[in-house]
Amino acid sequence: MTDPVPKPDNPTPLEEILTSLIESHGPIRVADFMADALGHPQYGYYMTNSPFGEKGDFTTAPEISQVFGELIGAWLITAWEEIGAPSLFNLIELGPGRGTLMDDILRTARVRPKFLKAVRVYMIETSGRQRYEQQKKLQDAKVPVTWATEMHDIPLAPTLIIANEFFDCLPVRQFVHTGDKDKACWQERLVGVNKSSKDGGLRFLLSEELHEIPAGAPATAKPKDIFEVCEAATGIVHEIGRRLQDYKGRALIIDYGHGRSGFGDTLQAVRDHQYWPLLAKPGLADVTAHVDFGALARAGRDAELMVYGPELQSRFLTRLGLEQRLATLIKTADEQVSEQLRSGARRLVHPDEMGTLFKVLCMSSAGLGTPPGFDK
Repeated sequence: MTDPVPKPDNPTPLEEILTSLIESHGPIRVADFMADALGHPQYGYYMTNSPFGEKGDFTTAPEISQVFGELIGAWLITAWEEIGAPSLFNLIELGPGRGTLMDDILRTARVRPKFLKAVRVYMIETSGRQRYEQQKKLQDAKVPVTWATEMHDIPLAPTLIIANEFFDCLPVRQFVHTGDKDKACWQERLVGVNKSSKDGGLRFLLSEELHEIPAGAPATAKPKDIFEVCEAATGIVHEIGRRLQDYKGRALIIDYGHGRSGFGDTLQAVRDHQYWPLLAKPGLADVTAHVDFGALARAGRDAELMVYGPELQSRFLTRLGLEQRLATLIKTADEQVSEQLRSGARRLVHPDEMGTLFKVLCMSSAGLGTPPGFDK
């Protein structure tokens, strides 16, 4: 059971800050609310919580099954060989969680000692709390591991990038179609103070300013349709493009979302593995939005990268050999562990679990072939 929403007369410190800001300067964009709810230096969700795993608020693929990280590790070894097996290269993880994925990747890479000798690991993490968890997990890593706040802090070199459930945490702006079928008008969705209620709190409202149709939105909008724009994601893809143009490399993006740009309100908040009222008590719950893989692909092509996918996670992992790896592990496992392995693998690929909601996209330097998992 999720914790009850705190009473209105007990606002979180972040809610008090946002309320004061809005009352002084006016409503804020949804993206600004989301950025503070997650990343406020003192009171943001990721700064004050340990969200991952069964004891946290949600569980990611690396926490579900070791097979996930092992398959990604094998994919990265192949990618390193495809870019010429450089004697020194960067392995960058965006949003590394508790460090479980990188730990599995490095364990798998023991089969290629030259890979481990060449790798320089960089963990992009803004939360000091999460860095501490990652440092504990990787304290016995036999490779150099460096933490950075932004990608442009990392030296240029041949580069492999992994981003698992990172882009869904980036702030999105929301635009609402408020015209009719003959005339398209768009207004931005904002967050304001709920002055009409004695209990206060935050509420959604629309900007007075009218906007042109947002870039990337289909031309089939109906009244009240919502289109989400993630400017931060575009900026990150352009930074990836800058790196992969100067040096060979690949970037692998895994997340939940839609393959084509479309309409819909995908913002959601989660606490204790259950949905949480989106604007209630900011800082206490994770706030995410579905990733627009169509927009990511367009940004990748704009950055002159080769783009593959998006592919369903189920197909991608199956093509990488999930069933074969699972069979190998089960051979030497007892009945209880075998059942845990089967259950974890099912969650990764079953259409009612993560198999179809989660997508995989690869961006590569020019001149490289189709990466494993994307071949038909």
